[in-house]
Amino acid sequence: MRIASFNINGIKARAATLAAWLAEEKPDVVCLQELKCPDDAFPTDLVGDLGYNVVTHGQKSFNGVAILSRRPIEDVVRGLPGDEADDQARWIEATIAGEHGAVRVCCLYLPNGNPAPGPKYDYKLAWMARMKTRAEALLAEERVALMAGDYNVIPQDEDAERPEAWRNDALGLPASREAFRRILHLGFTDGFRVLHPEPMAYTFWDYQRGAWARNDGIRIDHLLLTPQAADRLSASGIDRHMRGREKPSDHVPIWVELDI
Repeated sequence: MRIASFNINGIKARAATLAAWLAEEKPDVVCLQELKCPDDAFPTDLVGDLGYNVVTHGQKSFNGVAILSRRPIEDVVRGLPGDEADDQARWIEATIAGEHGAVRVCCLYLPNGNPAPGPKYDYKLAWMARMKTRAEALLAEERVALMAGDYNVIPQDEDAERPEAWRNDALGLPASREAFRRILHLGFTDGFRVLHPEPMAYTFWDYQRGAWARNDGIRIDHLLLTPQAADRLSASGIDRHMRGREKPSDHVPIWVELDI
């Protein structure tokens, strides 16, 4: 089962891009972020014609996450627990059945946090603390599960072409990295990095300053696997070529393959 994460950066502008990628790569499950549309505006028919079921947690103009699956989607939960006042559409999770078991898929769009310091950065760190609590619960369930999405965190210097440029950015601040490590070190596996320790593997290139042409990228999209999922990990990769397409997102898909 191939499970991918893709920050689409506006589904309305990039529906054709998404459809072309789905038709070419045929991932089994896709976690989408930054839909920037309410639920009823998602192009369900378009992806349905390609063989995908869809569940969304949308929001007008901002945020928004979705799970697409070639198999039935069950037990859907929208919203990250821990703050009933938080109305930002950044988390959706569901169970997908495979031929030899099931996987709990959590799709997330973690807050950017800029400018830092400030209220937006405080919200980011508080959101990550809530995510850690949910991550602990996933581990306690001892099930095949993963948390996939745009984490807006550069975990290490090798995850950036110019790490010095991100020292004072919310994506690269020590507190952001520490919060990420606290989640990872609970017992999760970075599904990409464990198989690809080499540098210069990025998932995001800014639209400005010729970042794509210079490969001035960062890796901020991640799939963290529970031990039960990591035991089934057989491959992972980044569909880097998608950044060179017409009207691309500033992110590209990242994926893992699990023997399920």
